[in-house]
Amino acid sequence: MYPVLRALEDSGKIRRGWFVATLGAAQFGLAGAVERLRSEREPGEAPRALVLAATDPAQPYGAALAWPENAGRPARAAGSYVVIVDGAASAYIERAGRGLLTFASDRAEGAREPGAGGTSDDAVWVEAIVAAHKEGRVGTLQLQRIDDGPARQSPLAPALRAAGFVDGYRGLTLRS
Repeated sequence: MYPVLRALEDSGKIRRGWFVATLGAAQFGLAGAVERLRSEREPGEAPRALVLAATDPAQPYGAALAWPENAGRPARAAGSYVVIVDGAASAYIERAGRGLLTFASDRAEGAREPGAGGTSDDAVWVEAIVAAHKEGRVGTLQLQRIDDGPARQSPLAPALRAAGFVDGYRGLTLRS
């Protein structure tokens, strides 16, 4: 059955995810069903962020789904990471941790432009990156670029500094 479900996912007809917490293994559902499940969350429940390797089969962007609009060229490359907040891509860490791309957020009040910074969703994915780093899943990050500009001058720089990034010679650095 799994090869059939995977083929349907590859064709974009269904989505893979972890929809029901008490069930294990891969779970699949139609896009409409996935959105209905999201709408049934408890009011006031905080957004959930995941940091996944860009090559992880559970990470659908660049394979089953097109990358959201952004200022760069994200790819399913080894050493790269995607931060997904409530099922939508929010940020992409380039291979070797030197660049960060952000994606427009439909969850924030009114969609923002990529790299505009300043939404509460930014704090969610920034904290997810720091937590993944502390857990050892993401190595040292030395951000030289955020979207199309220097990392230290980005509107996101204050949020990154508040989460533990420090100014370094080449940009914003997060070390152990």
